[in-house]
Amino acid sequence: MSELPDELWNQILQIGVKTYALTYKDLCCVSISSPRLRRLSDHDSLWSHLLFSDYPSSSSSFPSSASSSKSLYKIRLERDRYRKKAAHTRAVLRKESQIAEHYRRVSQLEERLIEETGKWTTSFTEFSNLRTVREATVALNVWQPEVIRARQKQIVEQCSVSVDSRLRTLDMELKLCKQQIAIFQKALKDEKKRLELAKEELTSLKYHPLKDHKYMNSSNNDTHIKRRSKDAINSKVKQLRST
Repeated sequence: MSELPDELWNQILQIGVKTYALTYKDLCCVSISSPRLRRLSDHDSLWSHLLFSDYPSSSSSFPSSASSSKSLYKIRLERDRYRKKAAHTRAVLRKESQIAEHYRRVSQLEERLIEETGKWTTSFTEFSNLRTVREATVALNVWQPEVIRARQKQIVEQCSVSVDSRLRTLDMELKLCKQQIAIFQKALKDEKKRLELAKEELTSLKYHPLKDHKYMNSSNNDTHIKRRSKDAINSKVKQLRST
C-alpha cells in the first residue's frame, strides 16, 4: 500500500464511489485502516459525490460553504435514520390497529355464529317435538292400548298450531340457519387467516426497525375485503330469506 502514491489511491476511491462500488460504509471502513487512508477517504470530492448520489433531492438545500461534504452527509444520514424510525413507529401502530380490528371482527363473527347456532338448536328442538306430535296424530287412527293412546292424545291436545304448516316453516328455517352457519364459518376462517397474516407482518416490522416502511394501502384493501365479505353475507341472507 505504501508503494502506491496518493494520486493513485485517490483515483481508486473516486472510481469506486462513481461506479457505486463503494458506499459510505465502505469509506468509513477504509478510513479506519490507516491514518493515510483516513486522510484520503475524507476527501471532500468523495463525500460530495456520495451526497449528491444518495440524496439528490435534498443536496441543494445545504449551502456549499456551510461545512464539509462528509459533515453534510452525516447530517442527512441522521435525518434519514430518524425518518425511517418514525415511519417504522407509524407502521407498527397501523399494523397493531389492524390487528385490533381483526380481533373485533373475529369476535363479532363468533357471536353471530353462536347466535345462529342457537337459533338452529331451538328450531330443531321444536321441529323434533312437532314430528312427535304428527306421529302421535297418525297413531291415534290405529288401535293401541289405552295407556299409550291416552298419552298420545295428550301430546296432540297440547299442540295449538297447525303441525304440517309449522313443520314446513321450521324446515325452511333450519335450511336457512344451516346455510348462514356455513357462511359465517367461512367468513370467520378467512378473518382468522387475515389476523395471522397481520401478526406475521407485525413481527416482521418489529424485526426490521430500520427498514424503509411505506404505507401500502393494505388497511384500505383489508377494509374493502371486509366490506365485500359483509355485503356478500348480507345479500346471501336476504336471498335465502326471500326464497
